[in-house]
Amino acid sequence: MSNGLETLYQQKMVTNADGVKELIQMYYLQQVGPADCVALANAYDFAIHGDLGGVMLVDDIICKIKLVKEQREASMRSGRQLIKCVLALGNNPLVTQYHNEIIKSHTPGTYPVSFSVAAQAFGISKQNACLMLFYGFGVSIVGAALRLGIIQHIQSQKIINSLKPIISNQVRQYISKPYDLIWQFSPQADIMQMHHE
Repeated sequence: MSNGLETLYQQKMVTNADGVKELIQMYYLQQVGPADCVALANAYDFAIHGDLGGVMLVDDIICKIKLVKEQREASMRSGRQLIKCVLALGNNPLVTQYHNEIIKSHTPGTYPVSFSVAAQAFGISKQNACLMLFYGFGVSIVGAALRLGIIQHIQSQKIINSLKPIISNQVRQYISKPYDLIWQFSPQADIMQMHHE
């Protein structure tokens, strides 16, 4: 879940707090916003209407766009675990149906789509779900940077706080985009993740 940070650190490409912040910003602008946020928002709209087919369509698209095997598999593991947890906490028909399709290998169960189904089931607004997606992604990289000793705790909080305007802007920009406009482009980061794998 560190998105190649270990490799970037080993190759001395990210060695301090500024580098960690720039890495997260790059992912926000080139992957999380145009891909994961758009997927979450569209899957959420389908989930509101109980449209499992639409949810599965978005799930398939976002899975296929994640070219790095480790990133794709991490998204699926996280998404599937999230849906299992939500299933254990209540009886929501769409969550049950989606979980059944994951079990049958009819849909991949990616994290952004699973998160949208969970958020809708718990009555979390689409905007708040998108904000939470960005926040969680940033925290995962900051956590990895802490474990590697690149940054200290206070620096991690400063990084997260400094990213708030970017998160807000990205959610505004992508929350209403249709799923056929999902894209991501970060070739150097993809290569680093492949090396990490």
